[in-house]
Amino acid sequence: MTANDPRSGGAPAKDQPYDPLRLCVYATVALLAWLLGPWAVLGFAALGFAGYWKARRAGLTRSKCLLRDTRLVLAYLALIALAALAAIIL
Repeated sequence: MTANDPRSGGAPAKDQPYDPLRLCVYATVALLAWLLGPWAVLGFAALGFAGYWKARRAGLTRSKCLLRDTRLVLAYLALIALAALAAIIL
């Protein structure tokens, strides 16, 4: 097995450069938010809220998110969703 073989546990080869996939994901999310406006913001906020709600119910209390406490993350996402709803209505 080689280092790039998926059966090796997914460890990348030492000679492979860093793949900034997250930056591509962030750019795609930003593009969708720009194109779809508050509808995209509402959708992403609802998706994030549902994910954190499920994780919290499963016992997650600390997140890797900058806010750390999952209650704060849920409040933040709810606030974003409410702002998006207000933008859609107005």
